[in-house]
Amino acid sequence: MYLEIVSPEATLFSSEVDSVVVPGINGEFELLKGHAPIVSLLKEGTVKIRTHSQSHLELDDLHGSVVPHKDDKKLLTLAINSGTLEINNDKVIVLAD
Repeated sequence: MYLEIVSPEATLFSSEVDSVVVPGINGEFELLKGHAPIVSLLKEGTVKIRTHSQSHLELDDLHGSVVPHKDDKKLLTLAINSGTLEINNDKVIVLAD
């Protein structure tokens, strides 16, 4: 599954991932490969990204917002204020504020 996280300023993350957990307005939910197409609003919280390995990452060095978890180097986190998510054909796009 391919994940792209975009803010008004820049693309914050763009890579193949194993899963992503997002803070939906009705609670946190996880997206995996093969997920049905959806569009959802996101609330303030943390996006949790599970990657194959560190070598798959393409981070925006200028913003440095995507942070590796201290105990699990395949888990990245990104704090957001709000946003919108769309998944279709195993491509996830998060428009984050």
